[in-house]
Amino acid sequence: MTPKQSLGTLIEPATLRVERIFPAPIERVWAYLVDPEKRRTWLAGGTMAAAPGGIFELRFQHTELSGEEAPEHYAAYRKTHVQTSRVVRIEPPKLLTISWGSESDAASEVTFELTPTGDGTRLVLTHRRLPDRKETVSVSSGWHAHLDVLDDVLNGRTPHGFWTNLEAVEKAYEAGIP
Repeated sequence: MTPKQSLGTLIEPATLRVERIFPAPIERVWAYLVDPEKRRTWLAGGTMAAAPGGIFELRFQHTELSGEEAPEHYAAYRKTHVQTSRVVRIEPPKLLTISWGSESDAASEVTFELTPTGDGTRLVLTHRRLPDRKETVSVSSGWHAHLDVLDDVLNGRTPHGFWTNLEAVEKAYEAGIP
């Protein structure tokens, strides 16, 4: 199986960039970033903070994304995984930067930039301060698979097998990241 979307790229050491065009207005895509119930359909539920410095919770329930149970390789993700993050910057509905993995200033950061384009929205996701190659491959394939689910959700389709897709894109990133 090959990825159905282009792979993200390393734009500098320890920084991943992924671009997607979604078939929805910017306000709708924004809602899927900041509304925990909508975000739960493609990434993680939990809570959300509305201002810089605000702490929030991401509750990952991967099996709910497509109904597919995690294979043995990812058995730890069969249960709910909780991550605390912090809003670094927020400019509705065009920019959101959050800490990833913890609320500390040393955590890696994810920025979502949204721009209207035609009838849709261009999303540029940039994940900075990835600590090593292993984490870069993991994060790259994870974002890719989650954004594929978001694409399905925004298109009104039932998401395809999250774990099956993740395994395929992980192989592609493993081969493509130096």
